[in-house]
Amino acid sequence: MTGSRSDRIIQYGQAEGERPIGRSIMRGLACKCPACGEGRLFRAFLKPVDHCATCGEAMFHHRSDDLPPYLVILVLGHVIVGGYMMTDMVYPLPLWLTLSIWAPITVITALLCIQPIKGGVIGLQWAMRMHGFGGHDDNPEDFDHGNGAA
Repeated sequence: MTGSRSDRIIQYGQAEGERPIGRSIMRGLACKCPACGEGRLFRAFLKPVDHCATCGEAMFHHRSDDLPPYLVILVLGHVIVGGYMMTDMVYPLPLWLTLSIWAPITVITALLCIQPIKGGVIGLQWAMRMHGFGGHDDNPEDFDHGNGAA
């Protein structure tokens, strides 16, 4: 990692304030840094890197929390249930055979989808400057509007 942040921004073809949402999400889905599109986003299966090795963008403060699993369940639920219902209309199978086919397909597909979806969520957060990606902290006291809650 050499050069200043402004040198790296010019090198990777984006202005200081420019963070296109679509491009950032696509880079995240590809498990690449949403800032430069070159560095790896994950150091382990679901553990993001602290900083991009290519551009130095900090990733440690993201908070994707429960959104990636929720999206996996939402998407997979529609795809798997639709696939099961279509195949069951054409060729009904006994329950034990249906479970032995569709349960592994569901688990394997969920495991294959969770990392890219989490990357897309991190890319979305980066593009929208959420959770520290915009240079500010998301402290709970910042949202206290004087309602007396302590």
